[in-house]
Amino acid sequence: MNDVSYKINELEKIDDGIKYEVTIKIPVSLGYISLVDLVIEENPYPLDFVNVEDGYAVFKGTVDLKTRALYHYYFSFCLDDKKVFYKKKNDDIYSINYEDMFHLSVNFSVPEWAKGNMMYQIFVDRFYKGENSLFKEMPNRIIHKSWNEDILVGPNEKGFWNTDFYGGNLRGIVDKLDYIKSLGIGIIYLNPIMLSQSNHRYDTADYEKVDPYAGTEEDLKLLCKKAHELGIKIVLDAVFNHTGNDSKYFNQFGNFPELGAYQSRDSKYFNYYKKSIVGDKVYFYYWWQQDNLPVCDGYSKEWQDYIYGEGGVIDKWMSLGIDGLRLDVAEELETEFLEGIRRAVKRNNPDGFVYGEVWKDPKTMDWGLLHSGKGMDSFMNYQLIDALVRYFKYGRCDKLWETFYKQINDYPKDIINSAMTFTSTHDISRIINVLGSYDFNPKGDWGWDFDGNDREWQRYYRLTKEQYEFGKKLYKAYLYSLAFLPGNLSIYYGDEIGMQGMGNLFNRRPYPWNSPDNDMELLRFVQEIGKIRKNESFLRNAELELLHADDRYYGFKRIGDKEEALILVNRTLDKVDITIPEEYKKEDIVYRLNDSDKKTLDSNGCIVLKRIRDK
Repeated sequence: MNDVSYKINELEKIDDGIKYEVTIKIPVSLGYISLVDLVIEENPYPLDFVNVEDGYAVFKGTVDLKTRALYHYYFSFCLDDKKVFYKKKNDDIYSINYEDMFHLSVNFSVPEWAKGNMMYQIFVDRFYKGENSLFKEMPNRIIHKSWNEDILVGPNEKGFWNTDFYGGNLRGIVDKLDYIKSLGIGIIYLNPIMLSQSNHRYDTADYEKVDPYAGTEEDLKLLCKKAHELGIKIVLDAVFNHTGNDSKYFNQFGNFPELGAYQSRDSKYFNYYKKSIVGDKVYFYYWWQQDNLPVCDGYSKEWQDYIYGEGGVIDKWMSLGIDGLRLDVAEELETEFLEGIRRAVKRNNPDGFVYGEVWKDPKTMDWGLLHSGKGMDSFMNYQLIDALVRYFKYGRCDKLWETFYKQINDYPKDIINSAMTFTSTHDISRIINVLGSYDFNPKGDWGWDFDGNDREWQRYYRLTKEQYEFGKKLYKAYLYSLAFLPGNLSIYYGDEIGMQGMGNLFNRRPYPWNSPDNDMELLRFVQEIGKIRKNESFLRNAELELLHADDRYYGFKRIGDKEEALILVNRTLDKVDITIPEEYKKEDIVYRLNDSDKKTLDSNGCIVLKRIRDK
């Protein structure tokens, strides 16, 4: 079946889709050919016989397909008296499996800059304090006297959490752009910067104002301008699932001049929120029962217009120079709301990028989240990170195989190649603590990340020297494999120097600039990872194939149009013998970690071999 060939050519745009012409050529030497079908998602589309050209029977047809991120398809036909299948894997032409099918995206693609890039995530208040004349005392906020003070945990006298500020701001990021660029970064992801109740700013008070502690609109414009000059894109965290209760929209405490939804049904913001009305009583919905986070109504026309209508919030943000949005709790946003966000971003910038926070397997969730092709471009790949951490920490091969299978078969490669992979995030313990500590339970959804409420234990937790060195070796092997896996590899600020932080508050300490404890050897290693990502540009669009995984090492391939690479990674402290596939045995090692070679992987070692693909 290797001589069979086909083409799917776009004929014209149709209503919310594309009309394609499909042509398949089958050698007549195979036998009598009949009943040729293109089968898309198990729906057959008959192809008509046209003629015989140079020993090939030619069949053609047309098919109309609606916009969608991914269709699975294959061809079936009768060869003499047997039904056979032409598919991506043709080792068995008499059966068809899910993983054998071809993939097709219709009216869906992801910007090139958002595939296979290096990303740097910044929790703005804790990164660097640049010039800011607006940093003055504000109600309900505590200003740290020193950058080196530890964070405060717990409610203030009014019951508000996360009200301590250090003053890290947008100007500070501008000041550190050269440092960020030295890591090979092409995308900066900023945690929220709009006026909010707290230092994390996921409880928005006003979407139209930059928080004065973060800076001004002019500072954001300057950051975007200077970053763009260095070839760096800016992605901004967008929190549209809920607002703060101390906001101009809800205004529970009367701190804003306009009438808020909490105060009156006559408020122009009343229809922004989800609620139940029983008689004279209004019961607002709160995110995870957090009474400071009233949930917004994604079906509300007023809310939709405010966020993504012409002249709305997204239009304003994009006009300041940002390149895309990261959607907070995207899995809880309504499908039509997600589609409206995408339209607004692309309206402002056809090359704009939208990805979302998704912890579960996106395929098991709302169809519009990713698969419709009208919602987000991609997602935070927590599923892959979960599988990798379980593998490196506990040797869990089953989760690795299962996750790779889903990523390869359930999503177009554009989505996977633009998904955010990461060292850590603001929501989980820092990677060095995860890999170096023994104080974790591998059971449960996120057993490797300590998520308890013992804040004092988390405050004082530090790895011993031995634990740190053990965790660092694992971390380097983990990071080395991430360098060659699909997606935008994100470094959470400070992970490049071995910052520690147990739990999702103490992982947000200020970046310790010029501290003698900063791991400069690790920093240089991360810079080398950045160079690898830049040099191996074929990884941006390459396909993924898992070749081997046992409790000692795993290996995978990245397959581009003209070149491909084999990557083998040892998760153990022991040396392990490896088997190189036949087609790679004559190839040289282009990258290696530790003293590994083509026969043996060193302790936590890795090797990478490349080859030119056969034409």
